[in-house]
Amino acid sequence: MTFDMRLVQRGARLRRTPFFAATQRYGARAYTVYNHMLFPINYADLEEEYWHLIRHVTLWDVAVERQVEITGPDAFAFTNLLTPRDLTRCAVGQGKYVVITAEDGGVINDPVLLRLGENHFWLALADSDVLLWARGVARHAGLRVTITEPDVSPLQVQGPKAKEVVRTLFGEGVTKLKYYWFLETSLDGIPVVVTRTGWSGEVGYEIYLRDGSRGDDLWERVMAAGKPHRIRPTGPSDIRRVEAGILNWGADMSMADNVYEAGLEWLIDVDKPADYIGREALQRVRSDGVTRKLAGIEIAGDPVPFNETKWPVSVSGGVVGQVTSAVWSPRLTRNIGYAMLPIAHTALGTTLQVDIPDIGMRQATVVTKPFVDPTKEIPKT
Repeated sequence: MTFDMRLVQRGARLRRTPFFAATQRYGARAYTVYNHMLFPINYADLEEEYWHLIRHVTLWDVAVERQVEITGPDAFAFTNLLTPRDLTRCAVGQGKYVVITAEDGGVINDPVLLRLGENHFWLALADSDVLLWARGVARHAGLRVTITEPDVSPLQVQGPKAKEVVRTLFGEGVTKLKYYWFLETSLDGIPVVVTRTGWSGEVGYEIYLRDGSRGDDLWERVMAAGKPHRIRPTGPSDIRRVEAGILNWGADMSMADNVYEAGLEWLIDVDKPADYIGREALQRVRSDGVTRKLAGIEIAGDPVPFNETKWPVSVSGGVVGQVTSAVWSPRLTRNIGYAMLPIAHTALGTTLQVDIPDIGMRQATVVTKPFVDPTKEIPKT
């Protein structure tokens, strides 16, 4: 084993993904805990993995993206109640990036939603207990739904050669999928759903395994298909996702932040005819405006480490906010990230001071985000 699991696990409380044995064989160096599961975060230097992602193709074990499955006669009405997005605009076979909102407009989660049938949905979760939230809502909603965690475990294939890998695995048809659409299929008897999605800002696909006993089989077939294209397992790249303006729930936003503060107001269909949880609160926020917002920043100086805590941000000697994510971009050759700031300090060009542990104060400037490919043309190619 390349990593001593006793450093992060005691007993059987934390679950292992169907691909865990493969991640060990291929040399995972570190794991974190995500949705009560062990999540491999790197196999090599993070910058090395970043360059491989943007030049070649990578394979990620993201089975920690646990699914909440919603079925039953009222599954559409119930799922539509959870989010400000109007799901009448989501066809069967289509996915949507959505926010799940609390009554005060706070972001409970920001999953990828897949509509597998008229009344059949999956929510591919970030790290929070939406299964419990959904069951609690259902208890009082008066709707006929069944809410479970199915045997579904995704892998991500990300990078400019991803399309060639899935073509080898599934044929030409899968390469015709539009961004955020999917198909249900099988690979040598292994049942899967293949989606045109990812967390990288690069060309990418997710392969949702529907039989956890076949984890090793699926992993090795993907690796074999990717061998001509220099595929390698890596962890998800925080460098690339920050460049792309992708947020990480729990770091960049949480239940304490409403959708407008997180800069995700484009996920609110203001003309949605159906009611949803948090609607009145978000209407008030839209009318009154926000007092703080997540802004893009550049931090001056030499490369900073990926932040493990939220760094204080000051103006004129007084702390006004915090850096939620910060990382050195090798491609841009500068430090980039996000900071939650009072609205008065979010204008482009605003000068800030960031207190970085073991480094000290650095000047920072509010800039436009995303930092790379702002119109998201790369993942749609």
